[in-house]
Amino acid sequence: MKKTILLNAELSHAIATLGHTDMLVVCDAGLPIPSETWRIDLALTRGIPGAVETARVILQELKVEKAIFAEEVKQRNPEFLADIQEMLPGVSFEFVPHAQFKDLTHEARAVVRTGEFSPFANVIFCSGVVF
Repeated sequence: MKKTILLNAELSHAIATLGHTDMLVVCDAGLPIPSETWRIDLALTRGIPGAVETARVILQELKVEKAIFAEEVKQRNPEFLADIQEMLPGVSFEFVPHAQFKDLTHEARAVVRTGEFSPFANVIFCSGVVF
């Protein structure tokens, strides 16, 4: 059995195949996911799993050099923003309009859909390197 915290095989594979600057999106239940982008759907029911809990597990395995959010998160979901920022000390943060955020999902290697039901609970993790 796998020894690390992440048990989902598909998500573990996605993280293992990321290279430097590749993007992995963690999103709420409502973010549109491009049909051409690898969709890892973890949503079970409203709120399960949550975006923060999902990000916490992912960040145990993924080295992040930058996180991108929709600008609107600052006003519409500051709790989500604060939770993610707390998990990523020393990482740079970028804010873009929500429309641009959705465009960036087309460039992501994968989108992880959660059961999150709060607004703008979406983040793009840009992969770093461990050396």
